[in-house]
Amino acid sequence: MTPFDAIKAQLSAIVPFASYVGVALGEIGEATATATLEQSHNTSNHIATMHAGALFTLAEAASGAAMAGMFFERLAMLRPVAASATIAYAKPAKGLITAEATVDGDKPALFAALDAEGKVRFPVTIRMTDAAGREVAQMSVDWHLSALAKAA
Repeated sequence: MTPFDAIKAQLSAIVPFASYVGVALGEIGEATATATLEQSHNTSNHIATMHAGALFTLAEAASGAAMAGMFFERLAMLRPVAASATIAYAKPAKGLITAEATVDGDKPALFAALDAEGKVRFPVTIRMTDAAGREVAQMSVDWHLSALAKAA
């Protein structure tokens, strides 16, 4: 099992809401991740497309997986929090939606900031597409990571 496989298993357990909605984490790499969500009655809105909140949940889950992939060596010593997010809906989303997330930032620079300040804030960009490859939404999540206090 790779560290990325372990992250995938842990995220599904510690963030039950995304799993409850139906989000399935896909590939996780260093600073990247994918996740999918199949439209269902429970994720649909009044016009029979994917609910905006379901798309937000999908993108946020993918962003968290990308963040975790970037910081996997230190994740147990960090407190990650999604600090802010913006989303833009491009087209009505139907069927299977895939979110592709990428950390915007250089790993050595982010780790240096974390080491110097004890915290770091950075964006993760997410692109969501339908089964035909059409972009249905874009999102950016700013993650804030802080070092856990050391026990004396």
